[in-house]
Amino acid sequence: MKEIYLAGGCFWGTEHYFKMIEGVVATEVGYANGITKNPTYEEVCTDKTRFAETVRVTYNPEIVGLRFLLRMYFKAIDPVSVNQQGHDKGSQYRTGIYYVDERDLPIIEAAYQSEQEKYGKPLAVEKLPLQNFYTAEEYHQDYLDKNPDGYCHLPLSLFEFAKKAKPER
Repeated sequence: MKEIYLAGGCFWGTEHYFKMIEGVVATEVGYANGITKNPTYEEVCTDKTRFAETVRVTYNPEIVGLRFLLRMYFKAIDPVSVNQQGHDKGSQYRTGIYYVDERDLPIIEAAYQSEQEKYGKPLAVEKLPLQNFYTAEEYHQDYLDKNPDGYCHLPLSLFEFAKKAKPER
């Protein structure tokens, strides 16, 4: 199994979206690349911890490749929006691709460059090594499974799209 950490605004919808993709074997929401230890949701929401709401995506590379996952990621975010996705505003809602395997960097760079060509201004998506990741509180895990009518910044049609997408390696 491999993993990649993706920040795409509110982690409730981002997690639910990636869970729908064939080859994704596990997801976990949490806080990545901040400056404190063991942050709480309330602390992250103060905008002082520098954490991003992030989803750890564990996937089977025999079924789905990182290139495909990143294409799906870019379909679920506004990559030029700074510290905001949908109605959610604050540095914790910034977008980012955080990697743990240096060998993934060329794939990340290629996906980033391909996306950049679609826009007339620089992408606001961070692409950095993962510095730290703290698992979010239990009530945030699988939030939309537990609360089907819960808040989500992503349109429901995107979840259907993810379910039907055919992975590439």
